[in-house]
Amino acid sequence: MVGSCYIDVTGVGVVDRSQFEAAIARLVVSHTLHGSESLCKLLRYLAKQAIEHPGVQVKEYQIATEVLGRQADFDPQLDSMVRVQAGRLRAKLTEYYSTEGASDPYHVELPKGSYAVVFHQRSKQAQPNVATEAREFASRARQAVGNHWLVPMLTAALLVALAMIGWLVLGRKGASPVVSASASAAAVPYRTFWNGFATVQEEPWVIFSNAAFVGRPDTGMRYFDSAKDGKAPILDHYTGVGEVLAVHNLDQVFATLHQSLRVKRGSLFSLDDAKNNDLILIGSPSENLTLLDVPSTKEFVFRKVDDGPRAGNMEIVNVHPGQGEPDTYIATPGNIPLTEDYAVVALVHGLNPEHSELILAGTTTIGTQAAVEFVTRESYLSSLLERMKVRKPSDLKPFEAVIQVKVARGVPVGCSLVALRVLEK
Repeated sequence: MVGSCYIDVTGVGVVDRSQFEAAIARLVVSHTLHGSESLCKLLRYLAKQAIEHPGVQVKEYQIATEVLGRQADFDPQLDSMVRVQAGRLRAKLTEYYSTEGASDPYHVELPKGSYAVVFHQRSKQAQPNVATEAREFASRARQAVGNHWLVPMLTAALLVALAMIGWLVLGRKGASPVVSASASAAAVPYRTFWNGFATVQEEPWVIFSNAAFVGRPDTGMRYFDSAKDGKAPILDHYTGVGEVLAVHNLDQVFATLHQSLRVKRGSLFSLDDAKNNDLILIGSPSENLTLLDVPSTKEFVFRKVDDGPRAGNMEIVNVHPGQGEPDTYIATPGNIPLTEDYAVVALVHGLNPEHSELILAGTTTIGTQAAVEFVTRESYLSSLLERMKVRKPSDLKPFEAVIQVKVARGVPVGCSLVALRVLEK
């Protein structure tokens, strides 16, 4: 099937262009793709390429720059957006043809490992005509049975069989890919918290930390220090394991919400991006330098320790400590195994007040991983929403919070909310 939109895998014959275009038109106005403008745009583009350039493979870079708005420096090794969007589109096509498009005469597919859509006529599986089969069965029974006392028995058996057939047919027609009631209930905290990011037309940006290092991996690296490193070559393509796992967790949650993400490393991010999009910022200002240029937290602020035994470490300053709250939060000293970290989880307005920023940042990469887990795990998210008295998406206001993270063998094993500030809209 790969390579042409006119290959008919059922052996029925070649279909024409108008039927293909009609199938695409049905898809983009369907309930399944309603609200997924980016996926509709991708589908229309791939369909056009299949019509105008049959047999020519569409490149990932081509889709990124011509459809998804990526810049000329797009690197598919660092930005998985095209693959993510293609995966979403495949899932939507499967959903459509298993529900509202089940009776469509033609089927559009996007095979895995390719960006070339294919189009074929669906195989026609005969559906049982219950009435016809009942009449034929009764006629055969009357002809085959000479003893009249058997006819009522066969008739009763026939009625039971017809009832079973009807139940199965109706059951198939009523089947739906929608999650069960219990699964829907479990998704309530996610939908409540993430509603603002999951219902926008343009996918939110995930900006992960991309610190400036000097040195080399084989000889040792450290953070770039402008005061003493001068014009030393900067390595900016390394990031922490916590940030990597954080992006994975976010992608899983947004997949359940039928929304996709755009991922970019901090050093490639621009203020124009910040003005026009909702942002999810992963990592502290020491590594995610984007936080230095966009609105950030005001109640819980990251600061590098200047002197003393913890000099150079990152701490979180509690600007207005509440009763019983410490002035600062700082992780386990670096000369012993990390067992405790702290992280900020904050929802604030963006450069453009119509857009939002979600800041998820620890004083170490493990704390950052925990911050994302805090807003992607149902138990943690439920406790946060309950603490803020949020029952529905419209109740959610900007806030800043600090979580304490317990760490074992380099893995966050528990989180607890230790400070919270709910801000005015």
